[in-house]
Amino acid sequence: MDANDRTLTAFTMLGHATFHTYELVIPVFVAIWIDAFTASPALLGLVAGASYGLVGVGALPSGVLADRVGSKRLVLVCLVGMGAAFGLVSVAPTLPVLAVALLLWGAAGSIYHPAGLALLSRGAKARGTAFAYHGAAGNVGVAVGPLLAAVLLVVFDWRAVAAVLVVPALVATVAGWRLEFDETAGSAARDATVDSGTTDSLRGFLTDSRLLFTGGFVLVLVVGVLYGLYYRGAVTFLPEVLAGLPLFEPVEVYGRAVAPSQYVYSGLLLLGGVGQYTGGWLVDRLPIERVLVGSYAALAAIAVVFIPAADAGLWPLLTVAAAFGFCAFLVSPVNQEAISAYSGADVRGLSFGYSYTAIFGVGALGSSLAGLVLTRSTPAVLFVVLAGLAGCAALLAGALLVRS
Repeated sequence: MDANDRTLTAFTMLGHATFHTYELVIPVFVAIWIDAFTASPALLGLVAGASYGLVGVGALPSGVLADRVGSKRLVLVCLVGMGAAFGLVSVAPTLPVLAVALLLWGAAGSIYHPAGLALLSRGAKARGTAFAYHGAAGNVGVAVGPLLAAVLLVVFDWRAVAAVLVVPALVATVAGWRLEFDETAGSAARDATVDSGTTDSLRGFLTDSRLLFTGGFVLVLVVGVLYGLYYRGAVTFLPEVLAGLPLFEPVEVYGRAVAPSQYVYSGLLLLGGVGQYTGGWLVDRLPIERVLVGSYAALAAIAVVFIPAADAGLWPLLTVAAAFGFCAFLVSPVNQEAISAYSGADVRGLSFGYSYTAIFGVGALGSSLAGLVLTRSTPAVLFVVLAGLAGCAALLAGALLVRS
């Protein structure tokens, strides 16, 4: 990586870690808000779900804007917006005001992935390595954000903690503003030859969209949907599945009940950072189609053996769980490189907009799918369904490999 690569990668790492810090902090507050605002879990779930849904819905217009006005200013707007949203959360007097604050966060958060990833794919020469560092930073936010909030809530009121959480966005904004880099330095280095026009008008948007959807990008997009379904379906209910295993029954430590499953789950999230780095390292050295096939085949195999491993004992389960955490996040930079490889540099924001609408928007249905399966059946059936999703993604990646 050259100096420009390092600077723009540092910029996106700040944004990615900040986004995931807020994304995973919200569930920590939900249980508190139920009591604070005398609301039902269903109502709070609806409010939080709408906020997360906006992240997917807003991805496409955010991607279009990234192609028109550039990524850096959009990422800075995203950071300011997320910080402002948590500032409003800290003073929200009623549930409707809290809902507005969370919707503001969702709208601001929807900007990050299309803009940040478009910046990496256009500006970085060592694109895979840049994606790797970017992904690892996201996992730091995933793991550290909820932990920080949980620790602060032991000492402070939730409003004070929400106010403190404005600080990461402010720090990231100031640091990001000071970083200077060329947003397009890597565009000519390693891009697919996809001719496109401009998204400056509705006609240009429709033309660029039509061109994107006439090539291999269609298969990449469907693979992204399958990944979103797999990821949300597995991650949303994995803590519950682990907690239900006899191996992880709560234990008493200094008079307090401690759930070992929570620490196993946190460990998986941290291990995902290693997976993210490995995925980026692989796509810089191997054809993207081969890495896609191998990654999704591994995810399918892990889902198949997860429940048998749980029945076999602690160490087999921990081994398979570690493999899940590693591979589930390894796929993220692999998908990002595939999106970059199958779209032109001038519509990179549009391509990531479509992709993250699919991954975050359509993929969010994975939570509902998993909940339905667990309500009507067993965890073993859920993991069979997850294996089927990953297996279909591997087959589609195989089709890309044959075409290449």
